[in-house]
Amino acid sequence: MVTESGRTAPFTTYNDDAPAPVLLVADHASRHIPEDMHQLGLADWVLEKHVAWDIGSDELARSLAKELDAPLILAGFSRLIIDPNRNPESRSSIAEISDGIAIPGNMDLDERQKAQRIKSFFQPYHDRIAQQLATFAANGIVPAMISVHTCSPVFDRVVRPWHIGIMWDKDPRIPVPFMQRLASMEGICIGDNEPYSGRHPHDFTIDHHAEAAGLPHVGIEVRQDLVAATDGAREWAGILANALREILAQPDLYCLLQDSSWRARVSETP
Repeated sequence: MVTESGRTAPFTTYNDDAPAPVLLVADHASRHIPEDMHQLGLADWVLEKHVAWDIGSDELARSLAKELDAPLILAGFSRLIIDPNRNPESRSSIAEISDGIAIPGNMDLDERQKAQRIKSFFQPYHDRIAQQLATFAANGIVPAMISVHTCSPVFDRVVRPWHIGIMWDKDPRIPVPFMQRLASMEGICIGDNEPYSGRHPHDFTIDHHAEAAGLPHVGIEVRQDLVAATDGAREWAGILANALREILAQPDLYCLLQDSSWRARVSETP
């Protein structure tokens, strides 16, 4: 999608008319940087790395949306411009150095320039998510929200053994049975808030749109070496979908966590 200014839109959507009461989002599905930003002064090879985007997450998210027959919203810009999964007030929102790589185009930005990035990239993406959730609400639906990410197989010279990481905090409705189902599948190593935690204070998208509203939700990390190729992304989307379908088929999932019956169950969860 291209805007009237000629720029690529700050988000794309997929499976818009899908019937499932579920919204998928992919915060880091693009490495795109508009031409007039001159690649933020970076060499081409940087845009091939995890520092610029979650490798394989675009195809993984689209394949999972297709498997679940659910709508999907994908950010259409590199997190190097501004990270859509960080509070825009955070210093980590527009990184001057990321994974040890200096980002020249992010150095010494003034408040006007930062505000322009929020207006042009961050806000339209989150407005679109809010709009989709409002559409569910207008139809009397309390939707589930699933955030799709990928992670590097090695970080700081430490090999990550997990094939799939499940990120969650106070709401166990999806993540706990999801991990149980994945763990029952032979040969899959599951990370419970590994390699990243859903309790991290700097994560934004799920916290802002789902957790704060009491919507059932979960964050998913899949190791990039498994999904970098299209066939791998589709295979692992199928694995995720097989573990999620029975959970998402439960009618009583689709209520706000503030509902008294769910509060009681959550308080009993270890």
